[in-house]
Amino acid sequence: MSETEFIPTTRRIWLFVLLGLILVFLFIPVLIVVPMSFSASNYLQFPPSELSLRWYSSFFNSTEWMSATRTSMIAAIGTTILATPVGVAAAVSLRNRTGMSAGMTYGYLLSTQIVPVILIGIGIFFVYSKIGIVNSLLGIILAHSTLAVPFVVATCLSGLRQFDRTQEQAAQNLGAHPFRAFWDITLPQIRIPVAAGALFAFITSLDEVVIGLFISGGDNTVLTKRMFMQLRDQLDPTIAAISSLLIAMSLVAVGFFLLSQRGEKP
Repeated sequence: MSETEFIPTTRRIWLFVLLGLILVFLFIPVLIVVPMSFSASNYLQFPPSELSLRWYSSFFNSTEWMSATRTSMIAAIGTTILATPVGVAAAVSLRNRTGMSAGMTYGYLLSTQIVPVILIGIGIFFVYSKIGIVNSLLGIILAHSTLAVPFVVATCLSGLRQFDRTQEQAAQNLGAHPFRAFWDITLPQIRIPVAAGALFAFITSLDEVVIGLFISGGDNTVLTKRMFMQLRDQLDPTIAAISSLLIAMSLVAVGFFLLSQRGEKP
């Protein structure tokens, strides 16, 4: 092997090593939380001295935890239903626009991913307190949608820019309404980015903590807020069980999405 061939290979090995270290760092919390959820101890313990399912049973038999879970699931589904069409519509409006106005519009749509979430939470709480929708399910869905829309816009815009629009234009030239042409021609061909954006919206809503601390409460307390409050008051291993279930749900959702796309053309 020549020296010129050896250098790129060495660099590639270091890249793989660095990537492996990053992945290990990211997965360390998972490798710790999941075993702790099966501990029989009354406190968070790693490694567990004795295995038990008592904390999973405690979660499923708790009225408070089940109520919070139901609220989070409804909010996540509602956020997905709202953010997906809004994000798709925004991506369609941006696909052929150029210039400063397009850049500013795109930047505005992505601004919630740039501004600290705590500032967004404070602003939303101030507005909600004026119109009276604090601690409401509608308010949670609207707030979570502001964080979810950028993911839908980014994924759908990427798919639209790879799509040949002449097919949609041909349908319009033959008399199809622009919405009908998009629905029948374009949407089926960008269904993978749309589905990915919807999945991101669902997970974003389900995992959101900061905004939930400001605007959820009472009968509409989201699961992540109740977990935070429980962690603040008591180191209850039930939190580890819930975290493990959320991790499993996210992995199942991503796995189902990947399996559903097998055999799809890129």
